[in-house]
Amino acid sequence: MSTSSTEGPATRRGWPALRQAAELLSSMRFAIALLTVICIASVIGTVIQQHDSMAGYVSKFGPFWAGLFMALKLNAVYSAWWFLLILAFLVVSTSLCIARHAPKMLADLKAFKEDIRVQSLRAFHYKAEAALPAAPAQEAQRIRQALAASGWRVRLQKRETPEGDGWMVAAKAGAANKLGYIAAHSAIVLVCLGGLLDGDLFIRAQTWLGGKSVYTGGGLVSQVGPQHRLSPANPAFRGNLVVAEGTASDTVVLAQPDGVLLQELPFAIELKKFTIEYYDTGMPRLFASDIVIHDKEGGGRREARVEVNHPVKHKGISIYQSSFDDGGSRLKLALVPLGAADIAPAELQGAVGDSLPLNVQGESLTLELGELRVMNVEDVAQEQPGMAAPAGPDRGLAHAIEQRLGAADKTVTQRHLRNVGPSFSYRLRDAAGQAREYKNYMLPIDMGDGGPSVFLLGVRLSASDSMRYLRIPADENQSLQGFARLRAALQDARQREAAVARYVARNLEGGRTSLAGQLTLSARRMLGLFAGVDAIRGRKPGGLQAIADFVEEAVPPAERETAAQALLRLLNSVLFELNQAVREVHGQKPLPEDDPQAIAWVQHAAVALSDVNLYPAAFTLELKDFTHVQASVMQVARAPGQAVVYLGCLLLIAGIFGMLYVRDRRLWIWLAPAASGPGAQAVAAFSSNRKTLDADREFAQIKARLLQLPASSCAMQPTTTLS
Repeated sequence: MSTSSTEGPATRRGWPALRQAAELLSSMRFAIALLTVICIASVIGTVIQQHDSMAGYVSKFGPFWAGLFMALKLNAVYSAWWFLLILAFLVVSTSLCIARHAPKMLADLKAFKEDIRVQSLRAFHYKAEAALPAAPAQEAQRIRQALAASGWRVRLQKRETPEGDGWMVAAKAGAANKLGYIAAHSAIVLVCLGGLLDGDLFIRAQTWLGGKSVYTGGGLVSQVGPQHRLSPANPAFRGNLVVAEGTASDTVVLAQPDGVLLQELPFAIELKKFTIEYYDTGMPRLFASDIVIHDKEGGGRREARVEVNHPVKHKGISIYQSSFDDGGSRLKLALVPLGAADIAPAELQGAVGDSLPLNVQGESLTLELGELRVMNVEDVAQEQPGMAAPAGPDRGLAHAIEQRLGAADKTVTQRHLRNVGPSFSYRLRDAAGQAREYKNYMLPIDMGDGGPSVFLLGVRLSASDSMRYLRIPADENQSLQGFARLRAALQDARQREAAVARYVARNLEGGRTSLAGQLTLSARRMLGLFAGVDAIRGRKPGGLQAIADFVEEAVPPAERETAAQALLRLLNSVLFELNQAVREVHGQKPLPEDDPQAIAWVQHAAVALSDVNLYPAAFTLELKDFTHVQASVMQVARAPGQAVVYLGCLLLIAGIFGMLYVRDRRLWIWLAPAASGPGAQAVAAFSSNRKTLDADREFAQIKARLLQLPASSCAMQPTTTLS
């Protein structure tokens, strides 16, 4: 508060330790230190994601730093006990500082200090003396009227002198400067006090003194006991409320560092309809909730619409649109085996969030249905040859720079964004509790490479990993069945032999029967290696890796590239015959041998057959149909400190304006009778809390207008006024 000292009040009574503590708490240095710690903590709370799980912190920062964050409560900075304690100390420190300086400043606002001695006026930095033509009383009235017209507050004091009566004119302006100091420091108290009121202070008091405890388990909200529920009369809280379409809820979930608390509301919120609109990029453009508020007392009913930045307030509780989620969409799934003969196709049904038991190949699994996304905007088109901009005088360095200037998301690569349809995710958890996450797209996607559309089957081991996708070409019916049947036939020894026989017979139509044995062995060897039933180097990797190992072992280095191309042609031809045989078995027409699309499908299927060996499941789930149910995530808050914070912000703005843009000025003019004649001798002094060029110009103007000194002695601007 004070501009002359940073020490606290000089307490002369009480114990020495108490005096020192009071001086420390009320000192400006202590308040600045607390503000510094709060600023550092706020930066930490901004950089580190708040209220994340322990696994999330471990995956991002490692076990050591994750444990340190938890120990120091850096995962919930703004509700940590030490952060609230610092806020409380800052409130006390600033309040004591205001209590020390405010009375002095308020008293100074009323004081004109008209008793100042004439000798003291001559010691000021800004001072002047002049002879005035009229008597002291007349000059005093003239000066008073001129100053009052310019906004100065003036007081006159009559003094007796040996030469006659003299007059002291005392004036002051810019009192808002001192009020600005009081307002700015009061704003700090109000903002911190509002933060304490809207923080976890009341909730912590109930957990410490009211018998409430944090809930750390799982299950349904209705199964949580009353010791984990807060009363509707709780004065301050902020949490999330998730309501699915067609349902209602009256319980808010309050996230705590080690669990959750449930907050009961005096009303229930029913979600009639959730509306969401998207940009072309797939990002949400608008989401809003049409709700009905049902009062528990009196049975009142109120319809409202909650949008982002347009909350609804009811009974002192604000309802904000925060996000959206799945409300339990119904999924119809098909279990598609990926080659295993002992896995039968099956139909499954469930809702998002359900856990379904599965028994596959004698292993007990749990299917956990995750997120359903009905819209996925992706950039799946690949740049085609010849699409690059032509070179020339207009396409030099200037053009390259221009392409990279502008928005931060600007790119030199042309993007082709489009909606590729719905997707859903699920987890397969084994008996040991280990789980893998999968994400499958419902519809086949055209990758823009001229090949067939592909189904994308994603998998990752943990949430910190990125999805890796298996691309399976869709058959002519836009399904996975063609690939699944080909994969099953590849694992069947009899069907492999039949495919080899078809291939040899087709390629020996010209009568070269002497090559039949060698061609059969080669085709059988390649198909066996690719299927993973024949070993190479003591291993059975299967897929293209087995072919690469065979080439590396059996072919000299100089001939490997040529041999690899020949073996790949042989493999694709045998797989084509295998696919033809499979189609005949299932009553489908054979594919034309010279059809580029059929050849491309087999080539893509060969890559998928190689990659499927790395897929961690022997089956996949195909989304056949769904009933989309949306849920709205609303933030519900009772914030009694909000008005206090708003008032503090207004005071802070007014205080800073008063301190920075208003100068506290004082003016004294002593008018004594002239030694000879009827005039008056004037001695003037001027003070300002800041020595600036404005103060120089203003005093020059005062000398010119009030003391009638020559204009040549006044360094002022013509537009400068006395105020």
